[in-house]
Amino acid sequence: MSTAMPLGKRLFDLALGTTALVILAAPLLIIALAVKITSPGPVLYWSDRVGVRNTIFRMPKFRSMRIDTPEVATHLLKDPAQWLTPIGSFLRKTSLDELPQLLSILKGDMSFVGPRPALFNQDDLIALRTAAGVDALVPGLTGWAQINGRDDLPIPVKVQFDAEYLRRRSFFFDLQIIWKTFIKVVREDNVDH
Repeated sequence: MSTAMPLGKRLFDLALGTTALVILAAPLLIIALAVKITSPGPVLYWSDRVGVRNTIFRMPKFRSMRIDTPEVATHLLKDPAQWLTPIGSFLRKTSLDELPQLLSILKGDMSFVGPRPALFNQDDLIALRTAAGVDALVPGLTGWAQINGRDDLPIPVKVQFDAEYLRRRSFFFDLQIIWKTFIKVVREDNVDH
């Protein structure tokens, strides 16, 4: 666990993460089986992500793309839809592909709220976050930039939202972000299809 995360935030992550895993155990198993049955390859996709102080950690997702997909941010693919598995679009649309990140939260590599972890090769995003001091934060399952545009945001604007979160972070701000994330997922706002 990183020393950058306040103890109260860490305890909240552990309590909510454990509760979520217990409640979601059956749906997680069903999704895992659906991924395995509908496409060749592993159930989970592990990507190298940038964590606190730019350390690299392995982040899991339910695999929504074919195993031969180039390892770049989805919005950089020429035609992302061509790489999706038969249930990939559904997993992304509903954000169910993100659920295995509960394991990263329990481990302490991630938090429920923080800047979304950059891919290891997103040098421009990493550099701007480092310059703004955002690299001191534990990355999150969701964040202030996520609910304000997600991948639709240009990288400098995304970093501005991350820096604003750094300045404003508090338990109540985290709760507000979690609630707004829930609403956006239900409405399917700013979600990759």
